Amino acid sequence: MTLRRFLAALFTIALALTTVASADHSWGNYHWSRTGNPFVVVLGDNVDSRWDGWLGEASNDWSASTVLDTTIAGGQAKGNCKPPDGRVEVCNANYGFNGWLGVAQIWVSGDHIVKAAVKLNDSYHDLAPYNEPAWRDLVMCQEVGHVFGLDHQDEAFDNGNLGTCMDYTNDPDGPLSNLQPNQHDYELLADIYSHLDEAGGGGNDCKGPPRLCSGSQPPPAFGMDLAGIGQWGRRVATSRDGGQSLFVQDFGNGYRVFTHVTWTLDVAGNLAAR
Repeated sequence: MTLRRFLAALFTIALALTTVASADHSWGNYHWSRTGNPFVVVLGDNVDSRWDGWLGEASNDWSASTVLDTTIAGGQAKGNCKPPDGRVEVCNANYGFNGWLGVAQIWVSGDHIVKAAVKLNDSYHDLAPYNEPAWRDLVMCQEVGHVFGLDHQDEAFDNGNLGTCMDYTNDPDGPLSNLQPNQHDYELLADIYSHLDEAGGGGNDCKGPPRLCSGSQPPPAFGMDLAGIGQWGRRVATSRDGGQSLFVQDFGNGYRVFTHVTWTLDVAGNLAAR
């Protein structure tokens, strides 16, 4: 083999490895504890008729995974969409002109998600362009995907669509359509949930109330209603294009709340320019 061919082969291998690595889009190491697959994630329906169809579509799409199923049940959210343990509550409301279209929040103990919330901001979704079906579909699918432990496959809104709702975009219905999960999303879920957890084992192998997962009683503030940006804690990441931000509120002893935010396009542009 000539030196040129040898270097070309090395470049091809490096490019392949880089592509694989960049395709891994889990949200840290956070996952729901369970003792078998597929397991069921309850989606509490606190949304009105403007969103019911998109919640049903997201539930069906994500249930196509081999490791989890979702079921829609009556909503049990309190306050600004505070969930009880063991559930995901999905809510829509006029949360105000605060710059965000949707929010996904997970309460974690150690590595385990103990509850989650999805919030959809009608202050923007009642106005163009976000009142279009494609935007409602995209934001619902993406925020629900986050509560399983998935991050984005791509965080640039001005490039070509990847064909998954876990891709940030300024043109949801494409082409390609970014309104559903794609095969890589399902493959990554299978990887995240490839191991099983022991029932009541404590530490990182547990199933039950948060105190069983960390070995200590969670502080009262861990159950607070994190209603707005002033309660989300510190910003730990913002995508290069400014479209997405991640916040964390750390309560100590492994108790944290992560808030994943989808910003409006104009806010995204301002954040990217900083």
